[in-house]
Amino acid sequence: MKHVLTLLLGMFVTFGFSQKKELKLAQKQFRAEKIDEAKATLATHQALIEGSGETKLITQFNLLSGQIARLQQDFAAAYEYLQKAEGNASIKTTLDSEIQQLTSDVVNSAIAQSEAQEFVASSNNLFLAYQINPEANVDYLYYSATNAVNASDYALALERYIILRDIEYTGVVTKYYATEVASQQEIEISETEFSIFSKSKDYTNLRQEDTPSRFPEIVKNIALIYTQLGQKDKAIQAVQDARKANPGDVSLILTEANIYIELGEKDRYQTLVLEALEADPTNATLYFNLGVVTTDLGDKEKAVEFYNKAIELDPQMENAYLNLVALILEDEASVVEEMNSLGNSRADNLRYDELKVQREELYKKCVPILKKLLSIDDSNLEAAKTLRNIYGTIGDNDGFMEMKALIEKYEQ
Repeated sequence: MKHVLTLLLGMFVTFGFSQKKELKLAQKQFRAEKIDEAKATLATHQALIEGSGETKLITQFNLLSGQIARLQQDFAAAYEYLQKAEGNASIKTTLDSEIQQLTSDVVNSAIAQSEAQEFVASSNNLFLAYQINPEANVDYLYYSATNAVNASDYALALERYIILRDIEYTGVVTKYYATEVASQQEIEISETEFSIFSKSKDYTNLRQEDTPSRFPEIVKNIALIYTQLGQKDKAIQAVQDARKANPGDVSLILTEANIYIELGEKDRYQTLVLEALEADPTNATLYFNLGVVTTDLGDKEKAVEFYNKAIELDPQMENAYLNLVALILEDEASVVEEMNSLGNSRADNLRYDELKVQREELYKKCVPILKKLLSIDDSNLEAAKTLRNIYGTIGDNDGFMEMKALIEKYEQ
């Protein structure tokens, strides 16, 4: 029995020596950039190495396998191997460096794939970059979701946006700035420099700026994807849940409002936009949107108020002027219809003259609005043509010729 044990022990020593020898051969081939040969050597002895029970040998095998997979751009396999290489202090520095290089290669590949419009492949690589270091690489998860949307793979995008939502990812980046006294130039600095420069006389006007949170956008995209998938109840619920956690967030209020407008629920949209205006009362775009919706709801008088408020807050908003004119001229149709229905009796002629005056009054209300718009942008042909037609109808020949010349100037 003693001789049998000695024989078995000798066999184990022989096998262990052989495994180490072959691993060293593969490492030598790898260093010589004979990547395929190194891979073949490892494949031949993989079962024996993995079954050896020797942690040092197994981790070195996995490190080398990961390095080879990375160079061959099999990034998922590379990461799997590198994870198995953990636990060996002697290769920790190399392993850490290799994981950093893998992240860099994955991201660079994803960028190239995105530029080539290979959006699903890019999305998956960015997701892998996130998985490698979730805390440091969470931005890659955001871009992964974005590329899934670009690929119209809404199920994949939804899955990744939900992860972002559930970890309450904001995407806020803080940047630091200072003005150099000698040159009077504003420069971007690091957080550490911000602390140091605050005590220096060489820099002034130190400040920090945060980019807007991406959280409302993420919730909005989740809701839009649910809408795209025909799951409108889930879309509304997604926004309402987010609003409970962030009740004062105007972006989330508007996200919910936009879902309702897509669903054709204009009354609910109007209510939510009015709520948003309580928090953001100087938002001209919101007043403009209210003008559009309120017009559709049939309250023209209120719509005029909203358009005028939008113009007051943003005098350069050309569409507000045009929509206001269109709203005023809506009454023209009924006036013209009645004019055309009249006969030739004395009473009809008198009524015709009254209606003609009403029509001209409508036109005259529009003239100052259109002139103001053209003073902002005289290349707005829609405004110029409308004003030309108005001048022609009310008999203002000078105005008509002025608009005619302006239109010809830009249509040449």
